[in-house]
Amino acid sequence: MIGTLYGLGVGPGDPELITVKAFRKLKESPVIAYPKKRKGSKSYAHRIIDVYVKPEEKEMLGLVFPMTKDPVILEREWTKTVEMVWEKLEEGKDVAFVTEGDPLLYSTFIHMMNVMKELHPEVDIKTVPGISSINGAASRLGIPLAEGDDHVAIIPARDDYETMKKVMEENDCVVFIKVAKVMDLMLEILRELDIVDRASVVTKVTSDEEIIWDVRELENVELEYLTLMVVRK
Repeated sequence: MIGTLYGLGVGPGDPELITVKAFRKLKESPVIAYPKKRKGSKSYAHRIIDVYVKPEEKEMLGLVFPMTKDPVILEREWTKTVEMVWEKLEEGKDVAFVTEGDPLLYSTFIHMMNVMKELHPEVDIKTVPGISSINGAASRLGIPLAEGDDHVAIIPARDDYETMKKVMEENDCVVFIKVAKVMDLMLEILRELDIVDRASVVTKVTSDEEIIWDVRELENVELEYLTLMVVRK
């Protein structure tokens, strides 16, 4: 009998924000798969579940994901990664793949799921939703994301001035993820629209490494990848 692949959302950073169901699946699943950094340090998702998982009681399956846009390398490395998970599933073991936030919202698990469906369609795949960094940021910042007929957008920030400006103009609230690399451009747009005071920025929200920034002091500041911006007009 083939095992089940679970995509477990383990929340935005605070271990207490994991759901009861995700906690139960962590306890029940013999194999815990997690994103693994090449340098050997623990991934963000792995650190979140540290308080709940005893490595000596589980098969800990660290998976290194390719950070490239080369389609040949991507296909080769993803096939290799999925086959590592398949080996465990073929043995009849359930595999719980942990991902920060929610497994179906800008998550590594989405591609894992799609490649697994393509290579091994017989695998039963289930997900356990998690609290996203977007919800975590709203809570920590005390910012309502929407009420009434408000329009909300979740946008990966990119180096495109006019598109980013248009998004801010057309929505009541925008959450920009992956904002670290284009922060100076985003600040320029905020100043042009005169809404700097409507923007908030937070890194590793809800975790013990959380930083809530003063937006006016972010010019030329190098930020970590897990940084987002909330613009609530």
